Amino acid sequence: MDVNWKNSLAVQATWSGEISKRKAKQKVADEVSRYVKNGDVIGVGSGSTSYLALEKITQRVRSEGMNVTAIPTSKEAEMNCSYFGLPTSSLISVQPDWGFDGADEVDENNRLIKGRGGALFAEKLVMASSSKTYILIDESKRVHQLGKKFTVPVEVDPRAIHLVETKLTRFPVEHVRLRMAQSKDGPVLTEAGNVILDVGFKNIGDRLEDELSAIPGIIETGLFIGYSVEILTV
Repeated sequence: MDVNWKNSLAVQATWSGEISKRKAKQKVADEVSRYVKNGDVIGVGSGSTSYLALEKITQRVRSEGMNVTAIPTSKEAEMNCSYFGLPTSSLISVQPDWGFDGADEVDENNRLIKGRGGALFAEKLVMASSSKTYILIDESKRVHQLGKKFTVPVEVDPRAIHLVETKLTRFPVEHVRLRMAQSKDGPVLTEAGNVILDVGFKNIGDRLEDELSAIPGIIETGLFIGYSVEILTV
């Protein structure tokens, strides 16, 4: 482990709980790790399967003496990269060759809903910058109709919250809810200091992502439509 700090927080991963379906998820993690080549710059997502993939990739990097750089999509991913000793960079300095991440929902056309963890803006930046992203999911994430199980996260500048909610009423929405924090008072704040609206849409067309992005005050949405992804299912 290449962590200089010796305190307890520095020497433990941010994912410390039980991992459901671990054996199946480990197979997907092992598969992703086989795609790593020397010199790769890899976008690193969050979630339990991504954590296992990062662990396996680091094992390969060390055993084979490869030079690999990670671009984390969240503070969670960044801390795990530090824990495993994988060097990190940012989109300002390098472009990712490929990446891996999870998803909340995936439909039959590989359209995604992401952002339950609140890192949708960074996740989309890294995905859009990569030639391919491997999406690691279990069968429960597959749906026939996008938005069937999960709402769509919408990251909003706090100054525009009322404007955005008003604009959203012109869409076929069932409800708009401000995401509230569980261990602090008030709303969830993203790493960029924005709030998240969880929006239930009656239907999600291919143009909805673009239509929402045109509303002033919306920073990003959890709709990922038309991106170069390959789905790896547990």
